Amino acid sequence: MPTVNGPYTPGTPCWVELMVPDQQAALDFYRDLFGWEAEPGSPETGGYAVCRYKGEPVAGIMGAMNPDGSIPDPMPPTVWTTYIATSDLGATQQRVTDNGGQVMVPGMDVMTLGRMGVVSDPTGAVFGLWEAIDFKGAGIANEPGSWIWSELNTSDREAASAFYSAALGIGTTAVEGADGYFSLTVDDRAIGGTQALSGIKGLPDGTPSHWLTYFAVDDTDSTVDALVRAGGAVLMPPFDMMAGRMAVVADPQGGAFALINVKQPDAG
Repeated sequence: MPTVNGPYTPGTPCWVELMVPDQQAALDFYRDLFGWEAEPGSPETGGYAVCRYKGEPVAGIMGAMNPDGSIPDPMPPTVWTTYIATSDLGATQQRVTDNGGQVMVPGMDVMTLGRMGVVSDPTGAVFGLWEAIDFKGAGIANEPGSWIWSELNTSDREAASAFYSAALGIGTTAVEGADGYFSLTVDDRAIGGTQALSGIKGLPDGTPSHWLTYFAVDDTDSTVDALVRAGGAVLMPPFDMMAGRMAVVADPQGGAFALINVKQPDAG
């Protein structure tokens, strides 16, 4: 089991979180799709639910609310947010603004778990920052039923790459055999991917820059079938690509994410 035993290196995605209008409906949907176990949290956490898989935390799901606890009007879009680890939230948010990004939710304490903030890069892609104290982030990843990859799809790849390098120490390396696709790296290790929105076939016009969350599955086609039966939508039907067989889908409340059955290396 690919469990995470130590803290995440700064600059590495460490957690994914969904904000939805109907939290319980989302908990039920992802329980049935991935086998996650979760219940709404205590009032002091705003009801935040930590979803667990094989006993380990894998993702968070929360009902949409303003920082003061009130219900948003209008309701924001349902989105999956990738959180990137930092050892100093305040300093990282300063580098974000110094390099053309924006702070959307200033750093705040989350009990004794850590400190969080939400920012956007200069192309408009939103992501979170997490400074761990008692809670490091996902305890299991890279296996069916868990988060496996986060991908930045951006309107200006060169500008975005310069920003992530300066603000978060994340490098960019071209992927051999995948024209236009780049690995995001920390300490020469791939921690995510990035590509230009203009290079993605079938993407609706006007799609904004965004981080896309990938979840690993045993069988992409059967998982897509189960998602549709549960009221989800298919944005990109299953297709074969370099890393395996993937699809881009949305849950019944509109939260988009990708599914992938990772291609195993040839034996011998």
